[in-house]
Amino acid sequence: MKLEIKNITKEFKDKKAVNNFNVTLTPGVYGLLGPNGAGKTTLMRIIADVSQPSQGNIYVDGESKDKMKSRYTELLGYLPQHIGFYKNFKAIDFLYYVCSLKGLPKKIWSDKCESLLKFVNLYDDRKRKIGGFSGGMKQRLGIAQALLNDPKILILDEPTAGLDPNERIRFKNLISDISKDKIVILSTHITSDIEFIANEVIIMKNGVLVDKLSTADILNKLNGKVYSVNVNQSEMEKIKMKYRVSNTIRDNNGINVRFISEVKPDLLSSTLKLEEPNLEDAFLFYFNEKEMA
Repeated sequence: MKLEIKNITKEFKDKKAVNNFNVTLTPGVYGLLGPNGAGKTTLMRIIADVSQPSQGNIYVDGESKDKMKSRYTELLGYLPQHIGFYKNFKAIDFLYYVCSLKGLPKKIWSDKCESLLKFVNLYDDRKRKIGGFSGGMKQRLGIAQALLNDPKILILDEPTAGLDPNERIRFKNLISDISKDKIVILSTHITSDIEFIANEVIIMKNGVLVDKLSTADILNKLNGKVYSVNVNQSEMEKIKMKYRVSNTIRDNNGINVRFISEVKPDLLSSTLKLEEPNLEDAFLFYFNEKEMA
């Protein structure tokens, strides 16, 4: 399967939330990375056919989604950033309701829903009303509903928000397992969520595609650009003014500062050390602190 996003633009009055966005995707996991306001959610809503673009179109194996109509939506599984629930529904009844909306054969509802509730660790709560669920429980239920129709295109907007570390690990393992025959687009601010499972990272800034690279290629771009050094408070302030600081740790020896520099820093310190880059460094490399605020 090939999913082509061609010349997608979305305008809101005088702002272009997405601007002439072009990308081609095949089965695998794609991490959509960008700061708040980059246009990630708008783009994902368009791919999910919840919102229509001002210009451009989406194609599956060369056929436009407009021509495919319901055949396109049947391919989709979508977890929005903020999912609405009927508070008086029990978890199992909510999944049955979604099965009905998706037109799934009634004979598979029970097995499918119970299997997914077990996966998201909600089976024991399947007969509880959703209104009594915590934020993390609702997020897990949202993940379950997105997977009900065994989608070929899975769109997940901030899917691990509210999940504890064990749930996040379980979720990442699931995505790795199911991605061999699916196109999975995963938007997140938690870079570790995509660092080890994304085949490629799509970097988006101000509605525009900046880069589409493998995680390894992105990190290679930062080789020789990530440093750490131990400094005192006044030295740290100078570093913050001159370099992009990704992390600071205070200990008995002072402050260990991790930062990015395009050239070797002119710091006369025996503690200056070249570090292996990670995706958090990459985020800072592509998006400065002001843009992340």
